[in-house]
Amino acid sequence: MPQCLNLANPAISLHSNSSFSQPWRHTSIYFPTPPSRLKRIWKGRCCCSGQEQPAKTRSNSPRGAPGKKEKTESDKVDPVGFLSKMGITDRAFAQFLRERHKAYKDHRFELYSRFIDLKEASSGYELMGMHRHRQHRVDYMEWAPGARYCSLIGDFNQWSPTENSAREGHLGHDDFGYWFIILEDILREGQEPEEYYFQEYNYIDDYDKGDSGITLDELLKKSHDEYWEPGEVLSREARLEMVAKLYEQFFGPNGPETWEELEEIKPPEERYKEWMEKQKGGSDGQKKPNYEVIDKGQKFDILGVVGDPVSAEKIKMKKPPIAYWVELRKGRKAWMEKYLPAIRHGDRYRVYFNTPEGALERVPAWATYVLPDPEGQQSCAIHWEPPPEEMYKWRHTKPKVPKTSLRIYECHVGVSGSEPKVASFNEFTSKVLPHVKDAGYNAIQLIGVIEHKDYTSVGYKVTNFFAVSSRFGTPEDFKKLVDEAHGLGILVFMDIVHSYASADELVGLSLFDGSNDCYFHTGKRGHHKYWGTRIFKHGDVDVLHFLLSNLKWWVTEYQVDGFRFHSLASMMYTHNGFSTFTGSLEEYCNQYVDKDALIYLILANEMLHDLHPDIITIAEDATYYPGLCEPTTKGGLGFDFWVNLSIPEMWLWHLENAPDKEWSVTKIISLLVNNQTYKSNSISYVENHSQSISGAKSFAEILLSNARGDLNPSDNTFRATSLLKIIKLITFTTSGCAYLNFMGNEFAHPKRVEFPMSSNNHSLALACRQWELLNEEFHKCIFSFDKDMMRLDAAEKILARSAPTVHHCNDSTMVVAYSRGPLVFLFNLHPESSYELYCIGVEEAGEYQLILNSDETRYGGHGRIGSDKYIQRTRDKRVDGYRHSLEVTLPSRSAQVFKLVRILRV
Repeated sequence: MPQCLNLANPAISLHSNSSFSQPWRHTSIYFPTPPSRLKRIWKGRCCCSGQEQPAKTRSNSPRGAPGKKEKTESDKVDPVGFLSKMGITDRAFAQFLRERHKAYKDHRFELYSRFIDLKEASSGYELMGMHRHRQHRVDYMEWAPGARYCSLIGDFNQWSPTENSAREGHLGHDDFGYWFIILEDILREGQEPEEYYFQEYNYIDDYDKGDSGITLDELLKKSHDEYWEPGEVLSREARLEMVAKLYEQFFGPNGPETWEELEEIKPPEERYKEWMEKQKGGSDGQKKPNYEVIDKGQKFDILGVVGDPVSAEKIKMKKPPIAYWVELRKGRKAWMEKYLPAIRHGDRYRVYFNTPEGALERVPAWATYVLPDPEGQQSCAIHWEPPPEEMYKWRHTKPKVPKTSLRIYECHVGVSGSEPKVASFNEFTSKVLPHVKDAGYNAIQLIGVIEHKDYTSVGYKVTNFFAVSSRFGTPEDFKKLVDEAHGLGILVFMDIVHSYASADELVGLSLFDGSNDCYFHTGKRGHHKYWGTRIFKHGDVDVLHFLLSNLKWWVTEYQVDGFRFHSLASMMYTHNGFSTFTGSLEEYCNQYVDKDALIYLILANEMLHDLHPDIITIAEDATYYPGLCEPTTKGGLGFDFWVNLSIPEMWLWHLENAPDKEWSVTKIISLLVNNQTYKSNSISYVENHSQSISGAKSFAEILLSNARGDLNPSDNTFRATSLLKIIKLITFTTSGCAYLNFMGNEFAHPKRVEFPMSSNNHSLALACRQWELLNEEFHKCIFSFDKDMMRLDAAEKILARSAPTVHHCNDSTMVVAYSRGPLVFLFNLHPESSYELYCIGVEEAGEYQLILNSDETRYGGHGRIGSDKYIQRTRDKRVDGYRHSLEVTLPSRSAQVFKLVRILRV
């Protein structure tokens, strides 16, 4: 029997146009892998033939959005670019940077092969965890490659481990270890199921609107009449007719029906030319659209159309007919009348795994709100889905982010109250934020905001990375805090801990799916040497997906303005930073350096700065790793700022170990005025939380408690006041681009912070701030001086200016003088000697006005400089290598700031 031609294969003819007539056929909700994930896989396979292609269209610079402009000379990647800038010639370190860049490209290739680009790789929170679907259901997705069985248990199903499940080999488990569970809303008694299973509901936007009453037939007719043009939409019956007509065009009405009857077919190009001749004009005399179908070797995108400009532009202007489908939506009230939610707002739930080691219950890794169990045993995730009318509505726009002159107020919400209790987000918003604004700071840095079980860890042993700490309030409360801060013009930074995580197995990520290598390294490498925490496996694609998504989650959901990456040494070195560093570059590229962790930091900075150009990233690294704040395209890690930890250590040593007369102002100023500080954007500070927490004393407590025997109480108070003002002003005015202060130290809080623990019988007595001290003279004077320092920077942009130029530094007189722009800063650190007509060289001749004097009585000083000396005119006397000089009065333990207000031409 002759073999027949398969000219009407339904698999070919029906697939090409099925999306036109029945678009919902391709949105089935019962795929084992969610449709959005299938979309990623399809897009990655179809659009990225080499998998590296997306990276070629985006900038590797930590600034600017991808694809916005052509690469400039400065955007070109040079793995060792910053070495010449910093004058580093170490060949071993340069070779390490080149090898790290190769490994970075391999990591990026692997990441893009799964998630297309950094935007996709950092948007996991859109799929993972619990999400309300547009249809009447809730979707849940979790990554647990070591589990054999997964189910959701909670209040919504009486904690049944079998009712809502997804087993291996069945619905909801893919090859990467992702589990997918659908919770169908419950149809109320007496209600009929939806006529169309794809029926959508309007849950948030105009949630009370909907139910237009339009039917599917009316919708299709409307879309056909208004959207599609004749010939663009074909009925199912017409598709075989189209194939038959095409066959007739090639072979005629009585063409061959068997292979034997089929004559020799002309070459494709010849047949194509004949077909094109027929397309020049139809029966109506109009020219038909012309599309090229012969490959002539030209480069084109798979989604691009090569043809005549009119037809190509017409297709580009087409928009998906989403508006028509929106008309078919129902309002939230209609949904509430017809369905009961599968899981209600506020319901407790956990994820249940069956593993080779047995059954486990875990708090979902992507949970957005977690509460401790009432009996204190196990924490539970809380399904946070407030009704739209109760969701927080953002009222303020983000303030402009300055790249310099950042005055950061570091704070901990829990200890921000005046009572011995855990303060809340709402209390912080109403009481502390106005104080921060009044004090003159333009940014707050919050520590301990992310959920942590151990309160004594200050919030650094994180258990749930996507959840705000429940002890402070709800997600809506935190949104209000951020929004109100923005309304006051205050930026909000967060301490982010991606260097390690809590080792708690019941509420954290440790042994999450029963295996020891899910999120963390196995063996010794997976455990911090001294802190009892777990170290992330930063080289794993799914761990990168988790951590990058965590960063983007806080920016997208809570609109934070930046991050301080905590304790980078814990992740960058296998010895967790607990090693002696001599400054040799070999220590930054030896076998103890974790290359995967460095690559993660590069990816994190690239993602944040590409997707959110105004974001601020701050590195806390005690080892001063080279290139922290250099662009990633030049071999750096891409941070905006780094925290200068040496300054508070220097001041602490002087206060505790050296008598006042023996302080070396030369050594002090050489550490403060370091060119590297200004080249690499350091954040200077006198005290942060480390100087006040975990047994450490604040500087005020040290000064007030270390009274010398020959001093009476008033003299000791004056000594404490004077030294605190000098230390604050000299540190602030030599800062690179930013300055930081810990909550309460702006008014010399005398008590340390001590969290409740066994050593203090779990007392909250010191886990608070004594705001009432602002009414006492000593603390009021310190606060007034600190506030005027902030105002001085706001007016004169001190932190935005170039590095200080030191004019005078004398260890015998203990006098220091330096300038920044038109400002001259004078310090007399001598505890006893005051000076009249002390000569200081200045570069510019003119009149200088005293604009800040620490010895004023309102700052707790003695008022030893008369008002007649507030304007000083330079003299033509050569001092300190300058042609001009000032003769000033310098009381002991005092500081003055002069401003050039009039230039004299000589």
